[in-house]
Amino acid sequence: METISGKVAVVTGGTRGIGRAIAERLLCEGASVAICGRTREPVDEAVAAMKGAGRNIIGYPADITDAEQVSKFFQAVDRSFGGVDILVNNAGVGAFAKVAEMTIEEWHRNIGLNLNGVFYCTREALARFLHRGGGFVVNISSLAGRNAFSEGAGYNASKFGLNGFSEALMLDHRYDNVRVSYIMPGSVATGFSRGPFDRSETSWMIAPEDVAEAVAMVLRMPARTMVSRVEMRPSQPKK
Repeated sequence: METISGKVAVVTGGTRGIGRAIAERLLCEGASVAICGRTREPVDEAVAAMKGAGRNIIGYPADITDAEQVSKFFQAVDRSFGGVDILVNNAGVGAFAKVAEMTIEEWHRNIGLNLNGVFYCTREALARFLHRGGGFVVNISSLAGRNAFSEGAGYNASKFGLNGFSEALMLDHRYDNVRVSYIMPGSVATGFSRGPFDRSETSWMIAPEDVAEAVAMVLRMPARTMVSRVEMRPSQPKK
C-alpha cells in the first residue's frame, strides 16, 4: 500500500463540507495540506480549527475560476511546502434551472467552478508533478455526471464534462506516473441541495467523512494499481 504520510496535498473548497472532511482525513494520514476558498475569513477559520500538534496546514483565499488566482495559490503552496504531490479538485457549485429559464450567469457559474477551475488547478499541479516524478489527481464529481435530471442541465454538463476530463487526463499522463481518480457521490449531507436543507433528515445520506474515506482509499492503492472511478450511493435512500 502507498503511504499518504509526508505527501503534500492541495484540497480546493476545503473550508467546509466534503472538502473540509477530506482535508481533515489527509491531515490524520500525515499529509501536509493546503486548502483554498473564495474569501479569507472562512479559510482562516478552517485552518485554525484543523491545526493541531504535528499538523501542517495552510490556507489561501483564491477564486479557482480565475487562472491568475489559482497560480498565486500554488505559488503559496510552493513557498510553504516546496511542491505538490496530491491534488483534490473538490470545489463545486450547483445552479439549477430549466434550460429556457437558466441565466447566462448561472450557466457560467456551473461551468466556471466545476470544470474550468478543475482545469486551472490541474494544469498547475501537473507542472509540479512532472518536476517531482509523479503525482495524484482526485476529482470529486457526482452521480449527476452520468444521470441527467430536470433542471440540472448546467450542473449535469459540468459533471459529465469533469468525468470526461478525468478519463482523458489519465490517458494523457499515466506514463508520467500521474494517477487520476474521480469519485461520484450521490446525496451527501452537506446542504448542497436544490431545496431547503433539514439537518434532522440526513441520517440516510452519505456523510462527508465517507467521501473522505474513499479519497484515502484510492490514494493508498499500490502504485501499480489505479482506481479510476468510484460510485457512491446511500445504502438505504428515502423511498
